[in-house]
Amino acid sequence: MALPAALIGCGSRDATNASERVRIGIVAKSLGNGFFDAVHKGAAEAAGPLDVDLIFTGPTTPTAEGQIEVVNALIAQRVDAIAISANDPDAVVPALQRAAQRGIKVISYDSAVAEAGRVAHLAPSSDQLIGETVAQLAAELAPGGKGKIAVVSATPTSTNQNAWLAQLKQALTAHPGLELAAVAYGDDVSDKSYRETTALLQQHPDLAVMISLSSVGIVAAARAVEDRGLTGKLPVTGLGLPSELAGYVKRGVVPKFAIWNPIDLGYATTQIAARIARGESISQPISIERLGSVTFDANGVGAMGKPFVYDARNIDEFAGVF
Repeated sequence: MALPAALIGCGSRDATNASERVRIGIVAKSLGNGFFDAVHKGAAEAAGPLDVDLIFTGPTTPTAEGQIEVVNALIAQRVDAIAISANDPDAVVPALQRAAQRGIKVISYDSAVAEAGRVAHLAPSSDQLIGETVAQLAAELAPGGKGKIAVVSATPTSTNQNAWLAQLKQALTAHPGLELAAVAYGDDVSDKSYRETTALLQQHPDLAVMISLSSVGIVAAARAVEDRGLTGKLPVTGLGLPSELAGYVKRGVVPKFAIWNPIDLGYATTQIAARIARGESISQPISIERLGSVTFDANGVGAMGKPFVYDARNIDEFAGVF
C-alpha cells in the first residue's frame, strides 16, 4: 500500500540539541478524519518555530496493519521521532521497537501504545476526567438524571476509548439514576457507527441518552437519532468536534458535548516529540510553549487537562476553528 503522507521539507538525522533541525513523523489513526485534520493543523503550527520537518501521515482506514506499514515507511525515511495515536496498543509495538533500535524516539498521543513501544504518552486529558465529564453530561441530559444510556465506541482494541469507557462506568457510580444498557463498536467508521446506533435504538427503545466516545461515532449517532425522528426525545452527547456538530447542536439533537482542542493536541505532541528528539528527559516537566508544560508520571504518561463543554451558547465561537 502506498504511504499517504503530507511532507513539509526535509531534515537531518541524529539531531541531539535545540540548534539542530529534526524530522518528525506524526501518525494518525486514519486520514480523512476531522479530529486528525485538526491535530495536523496544530502540529504544523508548532513545526515552524521549532525548526521541525513534519511528516503527517496515517493509513486510509483505522487498522493496526495500516499503521505498521506507515511506521515502517517512516523508519525508511530516517525520521528523528515518531508520534502515533494507536489503533491497537500492542500490535504496533514490534514496529515501534524497530524504530527505537534505529535511534528514533517514539511517543504516543491520544490513544496510547503499550509502554514497551514508546518513551512517553501524551493524553489529551486524563481518563478519569473524561469519564467523569461524559457521565455528568449524561446525568444533566437524562430526565431527572435517571434512565438507560448506551454508548457507541470506536474499535474494541482502541486504547483510549476503552480507558474512557472504563472511567465512564466508574463515574456512573456517582449517578445512581443512570443505567448503562449497552455498548456498541462502530470502529471509527461513519457507516458502521450509524448502523450500530440504529441497532441500539431498536434494541433499547427506552433509552434516555445516547453517548459516543468517538468524534466519528457521535456524528453518526446524531444522524441516526435525527433520522428516526427522535430529536428532543433522545439527546446525544459525548466527545466530538464543534465544526461537525454545530448543526446538530442548533437543532437540539446534541444539546451539549465535550472535547479537548485537537489543534492544541497536535501542537503539544509536536512540541514534546521535538524536545525528546533533541535530548530532553521526561523526568522533568516538558514545555509545550503557549499551553504551559506537561509532567509525566512513572509510566511515562502525561495529560493536558479537563475536556471543555460545548453547547448552543458557545458553539458558533468554535465551529469555524476545528
